[in-house]
Amino acid sequence: MKKTLIASALLGLFASQTAMASDETAELRKVIEQQQQVLKDLEKRLEETEKRVEQTADAAEANASAKSATTIGGYGELHYNNMSNKDAQIDFHRFVLFFGHEFSSKTRFFSEVEVEHVIASHDDKGEVELEQAYIEHDFSDALTGKAGLFLVPVGLINETHEPPAFYGVERNPVEKDIIPATWWEGGLALNIKAAPGLAFDAAVTSGLKVEENFKVRNGRQKVSEASAEALAYTGRVKYTGVPGLELAATAQYQSDLTQGDASLGEEAAATLLEAHAVYNIGDFTVKALYAQWDIDGAEAEMLGRDSQKGWYVEPSYRINEQFGVFARYNEWDNEAGDNTDSKKKVTSVGVNYWIHENVVLKADYENQSGVLDADGFNLGVGYQF
Repeated sequence: MKKTLIASALLGLFASQTAMASDETAELRKVIEQQQQVLKDLEKRLEETEKRVEQTADAAEANASAKSATTIGGYGELHYNNMSNKDAQIDFHRFVLFFGHEFSSKTRFFSEVEVEHVIASHDDKGEVELEQAYIEHDFSDALTGKAGLFLVPVGLINETHEPPAFYGVERNPVEKDIIPATWWEGGLALNIKAAPGLAFDAAVTSGLKVEENFKVRNGRQKVSEASAEALAYTGRVKYTGVPGLELAATAQYQSDLTQGDASLGEEAAATLLEAHAVYNIGDFTVKALYAQWDIDGAEAEMLGRDSQKGWYVEPSYRINEQFGVFARYNEWDNEAGDNTDSKKKVTSVGVNYWIHENVVLKADYENQSGVLDADGFNLGVGYQF
């Protein structure tokens, strides 16, 4: 009897435990199924997130590529001039916009549009000018060519003249009146990287067409229906193989500066020679440049303009990232071929204050002598982007 009762009790307990285990198993299965559903939901959301990230990355890459292909930049400068020989004036001298486009890693387009003196009209001094518009192509790592309208490879200011890049409110008068910067022509050019630090430039372009005074600066045709009876041939060698040093020399030949104008007499073949040096020692920099024109023809000789030459030297010191000081002596003569003393001399000292690496405030004092006789000061603000 006792054994029967014990067996019954054990069977009851086992049945109870089995029922409880069955309930727990069912609950555990339910939890597992819920967790599996959660994991499926997470996987689905993760896949959707990855798709969105990929789409965003593709869009960003495409957008970045589009932005890098076409670039916009520019520069400008406002000047205040107070010289003793003329009335003081304030002038937004230049407003320039740059547009470039990269067709491929080897083929590019560059252009510059400039507005001078704010207003361009028949009654105003202002001008609207296209200073650059050319295609550049890399034929190899050592050979690059360009075709179109571009700056002549000569001097220091002609190719690099953004305001934060040079000292003084105004560009130096030697390169302005002798070279004459800013000077652009239309044609073809090649740049050859012959060795590390050694490069050659060669160009065949439209040339100058002087007026009856044979002043070189007035001969710039600016590629506006320019006479092309006599093309210009330019060559330059530049050496930058020593850190901090730049040496360069340019020669240009044009068979006739008059472009066949019979009223100016016989043909006036002309040769320009220019050489410059830049040397940086720490924060100290010195620049020196010499340029000279030799012009054939009786008309030019009669005016004393068969020889036109000038030079300048400019030491400067960068005190820190914001301040730099400079001094510059300029001497030039557009009538050096005559027997009279027609030299012009300008001595300048001043300071540049960069409130940003691409934004500069300038001030300088200027003393003019030789056939000039004036002094005064200039203030300016310039930018580039």
